Amino acid sequence: MNLIIVESPTKAKTISRFLGKDFIVASSFGHVRDLPKGELGVDIEHDFEPKYVVPTKAKKNVAILKKDAEKSDTIILATDEDREGEAIAWHLSEALGLNTIDKKQLTSGQSKVKGQRSKVVQRIVFHEITKSAIEQALKNPRQIDENLVDAQQARRILDRLVGYKLSPFLWKKVARGLSAGRVQSVAVRLIVEREREIEKFKPDEYWNISAELKTGQDKVITAELVKIDGETLDKLAIKNQAQAQKIVSDLAGADYKVSAIDQKEMVRNPFAPFTTSTLQQDAARKLHFSAKQTMRLAQQLYEGVELGPDGSHGLITYMRTDSVNLSAESLTKAREYITSSYGEKYLEIRQYKTKSKGAQEAHEAIRPTDPTRHPDAIQQYLSPQQFRLYNLIWRRFTASQMAKAIFNQTGIDIQTKQYGFRANGTTMKFDGFLKVYPTKFEENELPVVKTGEELELKELKPEQHFTKPPARYNEASLIKTLEKEGIGRPSTYATIISTIQDRNYVTKDRSRYFSPTEIGVMVNDLLVEHFPKIVDIKFTSQMEEELDDIAEGKREWVPVLRKFYTPFAKQLEEKYKEVTKEKVTNQIKTGEKCPECKEGDLVEKMGRYGRFTACSRFPDCKYIQKKPKAEVETTGEKCDKCGEGEMIIRSGKFGKFLACSRYPKCKNTRKIETQ
Repeated sequence: MNLIIVESPTKAKTISRFLGKDFIVASSFGHVRDLPKGELGVDIEHDFEPKYVVPTKAKKNVAILKKDAEKSDTIILATDEDREGEAIAWHLSEALGLNTIDKKQLTSGQSKVKGQRSKVVQRIVFHEITKSAIEQALKNPRQIDENLVDAQQARRILDRLVGYKLSPFLWKKVARGLSAGRVQSVAVRLIVEREREIEKFKPDEYWNISAELKTGQDKVITAELVKIDGETLDKLAIKNQAQAQKIVSDLAGADYKVSAIDQKEMVRNPFAPFTTSTLQQDAARKLHFSAKQTMRLAQQLYEGVELGPDGSHGLITYMRTDSVNLSAESLTKAREYITSSYGEKYLEIRQYKTKSKGAQEAHEAIRPTDPTRHPDAIQQYLSPQQFRLYNLIWRRFTASQMAKAIFNQTGIDIQTKQYGFRANGTTMKFDGFLKVYPTKFEENELPVVKTGEELELKELKPEQHFTKPPARYNEASLIKTLEKEGIGRPSTYATIISTIQDRNYVTKDRSRYFSPTEIGVMVNDLLVEHFPKIVDIKFTSQMEEELDDIAEGKREWVPVLRKFYTPFAKQLEEKYKEVTKEKVTNQIKTGEKCPECKEGDLVEKMGRYGRFTACSRFPDCKYIQKKPKAEVETTGEKCDKCGEGEMIIRSGKFGKFLACSRYPKCKNTRKIETQ
């Protein structure tokens, strides 16, 4: 009997469809061992030796897996192909008392299981859950990759050291319940610094001038002023109304003539298939999914979805990847599908080159396991969210193997006195990949004119504008920046973003943009001033490169941790003595005595959720002053649901909204309509 162990029951169910009666497919339900909760769990004095325990919730399942292993002749560890999956396979072998095979044992097909008769223990990986991929993996077992395991262990221990050593410092110097993280703190820093850029921003005024001109065929052309005396104007060239008005006055009664016409063809190439990062970015922009939601749905599509009588099928390839590589088999299927569905002229097979640092080219991009499985054909079996994500992945992959889109571009130059105007037009000549992956473009067909043709001025429009501050980060732009700067890795972005929100360091508004909270700014400033390396972008990126080197066998993990921890521990010891809570949190005396104990002074303090007023004798006196209730903003409008209450303005996580005053008896709410 052969026992295959994977992480999830859904994955187990899908894989079991492709195997015979000689196989049992069981699930580990994720990690079976981890560092203990409530203690550091790392022996710093003895080469950072980790103390792994089987969590309480995993003990019952581990006992079941041990019994299954005893009854099996071959144990196959089939966890995911990334570092996390490799670590789970290693932890399984340790928790179940297995020895994985070395090269000689692999040849002979034999290995030992501690305390049991001789058995075969194998490690297999696959990029998609399909019959051919599973069969191929079973033919090519390998050892557990110790380098990948070491890299995952190093990351886990490193993050534990930072979290368990620095978080208590924040509790003592700022407020209980706070946390610091090696990567999350850098993400908060990016958001805080962007907010400060916005606060310091001073808008510059500028003007542009457009002319509406009529041709001899009574067609209208809108042209922008782009040159004066042959010199091209930059965006801020016309700085104020006086300058704009002078130009308008100069052009009074002027003649407008077509001075040049240029026409050219422009091509637009399709995007590469998705990586983890680009999938999260596009799902945020187009579907308004959070990174966490995107990864949860992608996991479901990868592990398998019930497709009616066809049973469970894995619909996409592995969703944690930084490679845009595509298999020869997927390209063949794409060729067949595109040719039969859209015709030969829409086909353009291509491979893409991965630009990401440390990308694993042996991995594949995220793509549908079967390109012929059109989203519309299986929509009835998917949840609305699953369908939308699968549809996005399918279209991105299919488009990546389709022909370029071709546009005709026309530019008309118009001269009047020393002023040059320009009108630009674009029309689509061939849709190409846009047939399946629509993207925004503005089509503007210009009327036909001739060089030297005179045009009649209908209106000259000067318009005032102001430069805008940099935009706040949203999920897409934050992920893009994290990837660009080498902070974290694709598999960690969703966790980073959800953690900094859960910790109340940043909030997300109704437009899905991030702003730092008061406590987020305070923690960031404390870390920047006293632990600059922890939140330094280059240092964090360098650490990621060193973890990659461990994964590739170029470095040992213990020296990497020692190089980081030794100066960090010394600095932490110094800062405990140097930094005072009163200075960090800017505690302010209110001038009032505590009404409860009559001895302490009331002071403004900083807590995890912002400022509050409390007794200075805490913890001897635990008095906290209640905040006065905010005045209710009324609308004078009756509730359209119950007809009894009044619609009032309330504030929530995403801003202000209308709600019935009889809540919770009446739960009617709606958006505030903006003019």
